[in-house]
Amino acid sequence: MFAAAAGFTAVAAGAFGAHALQPFLTANGRVETWQTAVLYHLIHAVVLLAIALARHRETDPVQTRRLTLSGDLFAAGIVLFSGSLYALALGAPRWLWPVTPLGGCCFLAGWLAVGHALWPRKT
Repeated sequence: MFAAAAGFTAVAAGAFGAHALQPFLTANGRVETWQTAVLYHLIHAVVLLAIALARHRETDPVQTRRLTLSGDLFAAGIVLFSGSLYALALGAPRWLWPVTPLGGCCFLAGWLAVGHALWPRKT
């Protein structure tokens, strides 16, 4: 469900930023910040969908937990990384900026977790 919601909100944010917010973002030099938030948001929404599909097919409970962890990390990354960039682009206080790299770390950890989940197992 989070993957579907994330995909929907990423597309909506992209359209909203390109149309309704374009004058504000351009005037304040924040178009690139908004675009970066949308890009990472959308990419990781698609990855979340792939993880959800993989989890659905997985029969090994250990693998299911590993995939769940990676999905949780990607979801946190979307909220923290993209969410903080959206807020900053809209004029949130600068003290919010440390949240962005924390979200980036969640993305990195999510990719490591996916790699761990997909690493070939000895049989």
